[in-house]
Amino acid sequence: MAGCATAYYLAKDGVAVTLLERFDLNTLASGSNAGSLHAQIPHDPYARMGDSWAERYRPAVGLLAKSIEMWRDLPRELDADLEVKLGGGLLVARTAADMRAIEAKARHERAQGLDVRLFDRADIAREAPYVSESMIGGAFCPDEGKASPFAATLAYARAATALGVTIHRQTTVLGIEREGQGFAVVTDKGRFAAPRIVNAAGADAGRVAAMLSIDLGDVQGFPIQVSATEKVGPLIPHLLYCASDRLTLKQNGVGSLLIGGGWEADIGPNGTPVANLDSLRRNMAVALSVVPALSNISIVRTWAAIVNGTEDWMPILGEIPREPGFFLNFFPWMGFTAGPIAARIMANQVQGKPAPFDIDMTPFLPRG
Repeated sequence: MAGCATAYYLAKDGVAVTLLERFDLNTLASGSNAGSLHAQIPHDPYARMGDSWAERYRPAVGLLAKSIEMWRDLPRELDADLEVKLGGGLLVARTAADMRAIEAKARHERAQGLDVRLFDRADIAREAPYVSESMIGGAFCPDEGKASPFAATLAYARAATALGVTIHRQTTVLGIEREGQGFAVVTDKGRFAAPRIVNAAGADAGRVAAMLSIDLGDVQGFPIQVSATEKVGPLIPHLLYCASDRLTLKQNGVGSLLIGGGWEADIGPNGTPVANLDSLRRNMAVALSVVPALSNISIVRTWAAIVNGTEDWMPILGEIPREPGFFLNFFPWMGFTAGPIAARIMANQVQGKPAPFDIDMTPFLPRG
C-alpha cells in the first residue's frame, strides 16, 4: 500500500509519478495482513523493552492516531468501500502484573493525546461479555478498529491511475544509478529516469537501498501468519489483544473472526512464507483462553506473509542524507495502519513541503 498511496498523494498535488511494482498489486504484505488499525503502543515490545523504549517510540503513536483520522475519511476520498470500522481496541489483562504494565503503558499513550481508558473486571463484563472471566481488567482505546486489506491498496491504485500515475506491474528493479541530478532505475523491463525516488518496498527496502550502497541496518522481513474462522453471528465488536501473550482478534464484515498476533510462520522450499503448525496451535490456545466461545467455531484458513520490521519498531520516513533525492517510506510492523499518513508525509517531503498536521519529523528521519 505504501507505494500506491504515496503515488496517489503526489499525483493529487500535480506531480508526475511512475510506480514500479515487483509483482502485482496487493499480493504481498499489503493484501495479506489482517487489516487491524492500531493506535496503542504494542504491548509485546513494551513488555520486553520497557519504559525507555516506550519514550522513544511514543511519537509514532501520534502518527498512528493521525493516520486513523485519515482512514475515517478515506472511503469518501477514494470513493470505495474500505470496510473501515472503529469499534475500539481492547487490551485485556490476566494478572495483576499485566494490569500494572498496561497502566504504565497508558501513561505514555496519554502523553501523545491518545484516549486510553482503564477497565476493571466490571468494565470488561459490561463492555466485552465475550471475554473470559479470568481477565481481570484492561485498557480500551476507542480509536482502533479495522479496514479491508483487500480493498485499500487497490482503491489507492485506481485513484492514482485516474490522476495520471503510470503503474508498471511485474517489473523488478535490478539496479539504481546516479544520472546527473537524478537517477536511472534499471529493471527487467528497461530503464526509467527519475529526478527523485521513493523506496516504499517494505521488506525489500534494504535490498533496494543497497543498490545505492545504503545500509538500512536491521530493516528486514519476518514471516508471520493469520487465521480466519467460519462465518458466525456478531460476537466481537472490538480489536482485541491480550497482555500475557501475543493475540489480535477481531470480526470482519462477513462474520469471520481473524486471529493473529505476530506468530512466526516458516519459509517454504520455494522461498515463500507458509503456515507453522506449532504457531497455529499456540495462537489458538491463547485466543481460546481469552474468548471461550471460540471452542465451537472452526478455523477455515491460515495464511502467512512477510511483514517488514525492525527491532526498535521505529518508522524511517524521509530523504537519505547522503543521497539527495532518494527517500524512504518505511513503517515497520504497523504499515497498514500508518499507510495513509506515511504516504502523505512522503509526498510532502518529496516536494520540499513541511509535514502535514504540524508533525515533528525529527524522530523518524533517516540517519547517516
